[in-house]
Amino acid sequence: MESITTMADALRANTTLVAAVVLYTIAFHIFATLRKPISKIPGPWYSKWTSVVVTYHWLKGNKTYYVHDLHATYGPIVRVSPNEVSAPTVEGVKAIYNSRETFVKSRFYQDFTVGDYETLFNTSDAAFNRRHRRLLGAPMMEANIRTFEPTVVSLVNLTMERMGQEMDERGAADLLKWWTFFSTDVIGELTFGESFRTLQQGKPSTYTNDMKNVAQLGGTRATFPTLIPLTKILPIGPFERARQAARNISTYVSDSLSRYQRLIDSDPSRAAHTLFTKMNKAKDDDKLPFDELCGAAQTYIIAGTDTTAITMTYLTWAVCRRPAIQAKLVEELRTLPADFTDIHLRELPYLRCVIEEALRLYTAVPGGLPRVVPPGGAELVGHHLAQGTVVSGQAYTLHRDSAIFPRPLEFDPERWANPTKEMKDAFLAFGRGPRACLGLNLAWMELRMATAKFFLSFPDATVSGKVGMSDGSMHAKIFFLVKPSGGQCLVER
Repeated sequence: MESITTMADALRANTTLVAAVVLYTIAFHIFATLRKPISKIPGPWYSKWTSVVVTYHWLKGNKTYYVHDLHATYGPIVRVSPNEVSAPTVEGVKAIYNSRETFVKSRFYQDFTVGDYETLFNTSDAAFNRRHRRLLGAPMMEANIRTFEPTVVSLVNLTMERMGQEMDERGAADLLKWWTFFSTDVIGELTFGESFRTLQQGKPSTYTNDMKNVAQLGGTRATFPTLIPLTKILPIGPFERARQAARNISTYVSDSLSRYQRLIDSDPSRAAHTLFTKMNKAKDDDKLPFDELCGAAQTYIIAGTDTTAITMTYLTWAVCRRPAIQAKLVEELRTLPADFTDIHLRELPYLRCVIEEALRLYTAVPGGLPRVVPPGGAELVGHHLAQGTVVSGQAYTLHRDSAIFPRPLEFDPERWANPTKEMKDAFLAFGRGPRACLGLNLAWMELRMATAKFFLSFPDATVSGKVGMSDGSMHAKIFFLVKPSGGQCLVER
């Protein structure tokens, strides 16, 4: 009996000890959390303790809206999770995306990326970034982009032809589909010397579907990086699709490089007329490992396709919904000579205003681009942030700051006729600093030419109501890139 009592006493003592350890651990966690500088930044109470809420919104394609709403409640700097802050102010983005790259890219980019390649998109290495931008940057310079204009013109003309055929056959054309095919074929032709021929095929393929969903699938990979490899053993719905898409895109990269090599082997002069020339020469001179070449190819294919397609889809949709803006744009475009070039388009002020307003209101990458606070911490928008804190400034919110852009939700190209310095500083459609979009000049040429050709070909185009198309169809889900929730954008003559 005495031994039983002793055992009971020992059990109670152990239970008390365990309870004390648990309570101490909880108390220590609470104390440590509350002492962090980030806990003093405004935000919902739960964001001090968990990232579950913001992760939920990210997976639903709503994070950008969620963060935007937090700013409406808490002000210009907001804590969105235990280690993440959003600061979409002109002051904030200048500090975060500065030219010295003191705030390096976060782990998010590596988890988001398809494959294991280090690329301009996912690297946090400033030296790697500079080296690759030197190799890729020269063909992208404004003076050199003109070399590629005949290819862009040829493919945009084919796009107009295919859109017209679809309007004749079904009464409406899907802008999202055709602009995606257009940008896909442009990047294939300019990068690898050979089109992917999606315009000729005229229907989605496994490749175009994977490209259309790459941002959403990348979000799955970035949120659950440790679970994706498990699908080799246990196929799990969305995770398996993310892994399969990664394999598919790696195959597209390899196939594209193989076609490019065959092309320049058969006709070496063709190598001088692609965006990839210096990269390939560096590989041949043993200055560039093959995996870096694959990474660069992957970056070109992904970054050069969806961003242009998304911008053109929302631009044409927005203009077609506004007859007065459409009429003014068409009137200006009709002053062009029959054989106009991009040089002529650069001289059209209203065309430029329309494109800039589309880029402001319908930015292809509207969410925050995460960076890491450097060693020693940093002051940002009146708050101290500890090193290692993830911070960003999302274009979506900055582009809707009514103090900078009056009537921010209104599509008003006229606002860009005489932009203020603050408007220019707040414009993030192509990013900022040494990590800004490398293909900016090419993108502008594509946008100018595609917009001009579309509204000269279909001057009275209107948004269609066929096949369930409505304004609600264009509500954007945002998985890093924008994706129209309806999966289509129909217009008719």
